[in-house]
This record gives sequence, C-alpha cells and structure tokens, in this order.
Amino acid sequence: CCSEKRDERTRKSFLHCKSTASKPGERRGEPPYERKRLKNITENAKFFAALKLHEGAHVSVIRKCINCSRAKPKKAEDETVRRRSMRLQRVEPSGIPVAEVAAQLGAEEYVRWGRVRGGVVTMLCRYQDSLNSMVLSQENVKKVVKYRVCSMAIHPSESLLFVAAGDKTGQVGCTSEEGAHVFVPHSFSVTCMKFSPCNPAHLLSLSTESLRCGDVTRAVFDEICRSEDLSSFDFLEDNACSAIVGYWHGDVAVVDRRTPGTSSELSVDIGFKRTRTVHVHPVNKQYFLAAGSVRVVTVCADDKLRFISFSVCCFPPPPRLFPRRHNNNTGRWLTRFQAVWDPRREDCFVVGSLARPRQVEVFQDTGELLHSFYNPDCLSSVCSINALHPSKNILVGGNSSGRLHVFKEE
Repeated sequence: CCSEKRDERTRKSFLHCKSTASKPGERRGEPPYERKRLKNITENAKFFAALKLHEGAHVSVIRKCINCSRAKPKKAEDETVRRRSMRLQRVEPSGIPVAEVAAQLGAEEYVRWGRVRGGVVTMLCRYQDSLNSMVLSQENVKKVVKYRVCSMAIHPSESLLFVAAGDKTGQVGCTSEEGAHVFVPHSFSVTCMKFSPCNPAHLLSLSTESLRCGDVTRAVFDEICRSEDLSSFDFLEDNACSAIVGYWHGDVAVVDRRTPGTSSELSVDIGFKRTRTVHVHPVNKQYFLAAGSVRVVTVCADDKLRFISFSVCCFPPPPRLFPRRHNNNTGRWLTRFQAVWDPRREDCFVVGSLARPRQVEVFQDTGELLHSFYNPDCLSSVCSINALHPSKNILVGGNSSGRLHVFKEE
C-alpha cells in the first residue's frame, strides 16, 4: 500500500512538473545539465533498443519535482545537543594538544597533517575505497577483436556497459552484456576512438588512412577525412561536428563534418617532427595540446612517467615536472602504454604495467601509486590500453590478444 501511494505521489509530481513546463519535456527553472542528462538517457535507451540490447535493462526517465521532494526543516525541539569532538577542541585522541603535536612534527609535516585532518585525504580515501570495490571475474573477460587492442572507448550510458575496441588490423569490436559485434571499417591499426557526445549511436574511429564516423546501429562507417599519416583526433565542439586531427609527420589539421568532401579545412605546421596525440581542453576549446598543455602526463620510452603542470594564465607557461620511475619497455609485440585521466577526478589517472602479477595501476598526479588492479586467476597478460567509465566504477583493460578485462563493482 505504501509503495502504491509513493508511486502515485511520484506520478502526480511528474504531471505537475510537466504541466508547468515552458517547453515540451522541460520544467521551468530546470538546470541545463539536468535537461542534457535526461536527454542523453532517452537517446541511450533508443540506441540500445536499436541494437536489441535493452532486454533485461530498464532506463528510468521519470523526473522528480525538486520543489515537491524538498526536505522539511527540522523543528527546534527535535534537535539534540551535540558534544564537541576532540578535533573541535583542538585535542588529539591521545590527549596531547594540537599545538604540541605541531611542534613535534615540524612545520612541513604539520601542514600535511592538517590537510589530513581537514578532510582532503579523506576524500582520497573514499576514492581508493571505490577502486577497491572494482573486481575482475572470469565472466567479465571477453575476446572482442582478433588481434591486439590499440584503442578503446566506453559508452557513457549508465544503463548498460557498452565498450568498443580497435585492433591493429582495422577491426572494431563492440561488446556489451548481451554479446559482441565486429566491424572492419579500416585497413590499418585503429589508433583512436571516441563516442560522439551528441549522438549515442555514433562511434568515431581513426586509422592511419582515414577518420570515420560509424553508426553502429546500421553497421555503416562514413568517411569524414581521408589522408595519410593520421595519428589521433579530438572533438573541437560538443556537437562533434568539428575535430582536430594530428599527423605522424608533425602537422595538425581541422576537420569539419558539415562540409562536403574528405579533405581537412585547415592544416598547420606546429613545429613538431612527430605528433603522436592531440587533445582539446575539456572546457576552453580554444586550447589544444600536441603532447603538451595545461596538465599532462607523459609515458616515455626512458621508463619514466612525467606529470607536467602548466599555468594557463601566462604564455609560454612555465612547466613543473614530477618524474616517477615506471617500466614502459613494452617492446614491439605490445601496444605502447597510454595513460588515461580518470573522468571522475582531475588528479588521478590509470596506466598499464609490466609488473607481476599483471596489473593496471592508478596514480595521483603527485606520483603516488594509489591502487593496483589485478587478479592472477583472470588477468595473466599486460593491459596496455585502458579506459574508465565517466560516471560508474568501471575499468576496462585491453591486451594484445584482443581481450577486454572489465573491473567493476560486485
């Protein structure tokens, strides 16, 4: 009975919000990001329905009225008098005053200790707890492509896990809980892939000879740009209409999908002999980096990870280097390591490892190792390519045999 009443209240709240909306499907005063999120959920549901992957999954699009679900303020008589903690009393659990502890630790250690007490490291501990909750089981190891994985992308859907992987022969494999689909849009190694931020059914993939936009619901990969020596790409706009591509010989170019033909709009020599990757700033789209800008982590053949911090306020920005020893000697038979920032935290990233037992490592930008993902029973190979889900506790690692290993919450 209570459940029926709660459902009826939810339905009335939804109808009330709908009746007061200024536009169809919108509520007056609703934040833009909330409208975008609900729109993405609806489009994702259509996408998985087209792939026949929606069976057993449910995507809820019922909106709760913010005004109706607002918590009622507590009455004064209901409030209880709280005791002051030792932290507020500036006393350690041992009974020693904080001032004396500071004198014992020294100024530098006291600052670090103060940050811990202030809750900064508490948030980091919560993040580490979320990493510890992600485990690998045998049923979450799947062979998706025939040869070694060279690139990977995770669909941002929150209803189903959908992952795409590209191998060295041009195959693109898409897998979910319901099965796998393999396409062959390229003839050479697929070095970069991204799902479109505005169309959930579109997967853009890049190989040495072309950049293509694939509609995986129709198994059609349209050619956007045809050239030689392409290395990587990134979106210049949120609507994914334009992109910046990098060339192995050092140039970068702008590609616009709205113009006819498969040639780039603008090509620029940035003075590099070799451009391996290009990335557009996630907020300030007028900035992009070709192996450097804002905050960068580099994986180098000299067996070091380098964390480079830049200031956007001045140009040229003075870099700050934080090197750390890391075995990056993958050789010719393994895909080179690619560090990937965690989309949920701007100061942490994942990278493959040659350590035994085989594992995937999570570092903070200070160089501190936070966590290692491993399972000797299910992971016996090196995962050179890794990807993190943008909103869920999911890590996917790809190896040289075309297998994907999914670490997720139990």
